[in-house]
Amino acid sequence: MYIPEHFKETNPEHISALINGHPLGMLVTAPDGVPFVSHLPFMFERPTGTQGKLLGHMARANPQWQHFSKGSEVLAVFQGPHAYVSPSWYSSPGVPTWNYAVVHLRGTARLIEDETKLETLVEQLTRVHESPMPSPWEPKLTGERRSKLLNMIVGFEIEVTHIQGKFKLSQNRPLEDRQHVVEELSQSNNQADTALAKLMSGVIHDEP
Repeated sequence: MYIPEHFKETNPEHISALINGHPLGMLVTAPDGVPFVSHLPFMFERPTGTQGKLLGHMARANPQWQHFSKGSEVLAVFQGPHAYVSPSWYSSPGVPTWNYAVVHLRGTARLIEDETKLETLVEQLTRVHESPMPSPWEPKLTGERRSKLLNMIVGFEIEVTHIQGKFKLSQNRPLEDRQHVVEELSQSNNQADTALAKLMSGVIHDEP
């Protein structure tokens, strides 16, 4: 990914927050040089001193999991908030652009073949997304239903070897222009615009 220096994001907390806040990622493999993409929810774990790992599962009918056996590198892409930015919001000359935040994770994937570990993964993923619900749903995998559901999916983990973060948030503009962009986006009725305004504001406040 092309990343000009002023858009490079290396803060582990910012990167983890983007992935956890936007967990539906694109998993990219390229068997025999032909790109193949699946859109999947992930969990990101990053123990101290490591690049971390991504956990997920896909339908067994999805052929992508068979690409893992070749030992080739995979890519997971996570897209955060994004929005159009008008040059009319600048106090100095500019051009139309798009602000966004993305994270790319590369690594090697391996299958989770132990049934108990796969069940634990399903329960973890469910718990993460059900916890905000007023009455969280529980998988309650038992007996024939358990065997049937687990046989329909394939679990995997990706040992992350390389992380790239690109937060293109007008850092190449004067602070006054960036603040104007935040003000304009904050007034929008579009949730993506206001989410980007919040991210931009947080990054500005984190700067020395």
